[in-house]
Amino acid sequence: MMSNDYELLYETSIGNEVAFSQLFEKHRGKLFNYLLRVTKSKEISEEIIMDVFMKIWMGKELLTDVKNFEAFLCVVAKNKSMDFFRVAARDERLQKMVGNRITQEQENQTENIVLEKEYKTILEQALLKLSPQRKQIFYLSREQGLTHDQIAKHLNLSRNTVRNTMAETLKHIRVFLKKNDIVPSVLLLSILLK
Repeated sequence: MMSNDYELLYETSIGNEVAFSQLFEKHRGKLFNYLLRVTKSKEISEEIIMDVFMKIWMGKELLTDVKNFEAFLCVVAKNKSMDFFRVAARDERLQKMVGNRITQEQENQTENIVLEKEYKTILEQALLKLSPQRKQIFYLSREQGLTHDQIAKHLNLSRNTVRNTMAETLKHIRVFLKKNDIVPSVLLLSILLK
């Protein structure tokens, strides 16, 4: 298996389909992420990727002149995206589809922001029920990023006391969330599992 772009480009330029497949697999993911940010649609992004690589295969003889394949790929993808948006500007069905995707993306972001605020509020309620020492240890660990050893030294406690207190605190928070029918979000999990 070839990994060097120059080697893959040369082999593709002389018609090596295996090299072309490797080139496609190597760059497909990054190109998809770029296109998804531009088009806001998985389907459209996939379609543009196929168009881009079809165009590359059709002009494969010129690939040996390409010095920076990633930059070249981005330019071709950007041009294909602009072609898509030009067509979409004349096609009412495509306009609706793109508009719906953008609206859906914005709604999802707004919903996530609202949920994140609610989860933070619920987490704060759980923390209010802690003793002052547990709050302080939790804060030093999760907010300040201190290790158990650093917290123990800072509060003049044993490392085991800090470790056990954190374990009990996290258990308390999980129980509190469960009582409130909250499935921990990625945000809360990141706080709880740090």
